[in-house]
Formats: sequence, C-alpha cells, structure tokens
Amino acid sequence: MSINTEQFAAANKAAVDSLLSVANTALASAERIATLNLETARSVLEDSVSNAKAIMGAKDPQEALSIQASLAKPNVEKAVAYGKSVYEISAETQEQLAKMVEAQFGDFQKNVAAMLEKAAKSAPAGSDVAVAAVQSAIAAANSAFDNMRKAAQQVTEMAQSNIAAATTATAKAVKKSK
Repeated sequence: MSINTEQFAAANKAAVDSLLSVANTALASAERIATLNLETARSVLEDSVSNAKAIMGAKDPQEALSIQASLAKPNVEKAVAYGKSVYEISAETQEQLAKMVEAQFGDFQKNVAAMLEKAAKSAPAGSDVAVAAVQSAIAAANSAFDNMRKAAQQVTEMAQSNIAAATTATAKAVKKSK
C-alpha cells in the first residue's frame, strides 16, 4: 500500500489547519485574558483613587477606619468575580481544544479503519489473525481514549462545581459581614 502525493498533501494541509485552529484558539483566549486584565487594572486604579479620596475626606481616624473597612468588602467581591472570569475563559478554551482533539482523533480513527480494511482486502491468505490483532489493538486504543476523555470531563465538572461552591461561599461570607 502506497501513499500518493495527493494523500500526502491532504494530510499536510489537515495538519497545518489543525495547528492553525489550536493557535487561533490560544490567541483568542490570551486576548480575552489580556482584555480582562486591562479592564481590571483600570477598575482597580479608579477604585483606588476614589477610595483614597473617601478616606482623606474622613473627619477623624475612627471614620477613616470605618470607611476603609466598608471599602474592603466590594474589593473581595471584585476579586471573586475576576477569578471566576479567568476560570470561565480557561474552561471555555480547554473545552474548545478538547473538541478539536476529539474531532482529529475521530478522523484518525476513520482513516486507520479505512486503511486497515484496504490492507485486509489485499492481504495474503492466512493473515486474518494479524488483521484481527491490529483491529483489537485499535479498539483498545479507542476505548482508552474514550476513558481518558470521560475522566477529563469528570475532573472539569468537579472543578466547575468546586469553583461555584467557593464563589457562593465567598459571596455569602461577604454579605454576612455587611
């Protein structure tokens, strides 16, 4: 069985397209994180100026401490929101990359199955055992990939529920302290 130049060119194009998709996904994620960081930095600067003015406007040290304490609570809420946003961007990127890998693995499986079928048809008599062994190995690899995908999905779901629980607990703690 030989690979012609058209098949080779198609395989190269598919590889380049895959790498381009991964790069675009990573760059889009980096852009979203950078935008979030710039917006957060701008907000922190504006809040710092406003907070400093409020504290400087206090009539006595007790009032300054009271103002400072009241300003800490919104900052905790903003920090939680920032962390949640970073996590959401990261989770979405991971999900997109996982879908790409699954699609590529599916294409790979189809190509290997087609090549194996073609090879089995042109194989000499008595090679049924070897073809069956290769098919069994491919089935085992598919099963292993599926198990890894399911485990990764469970870890992602567990992380999402832990982030949600932590966010809820922090929000409740901030509300109680108000």
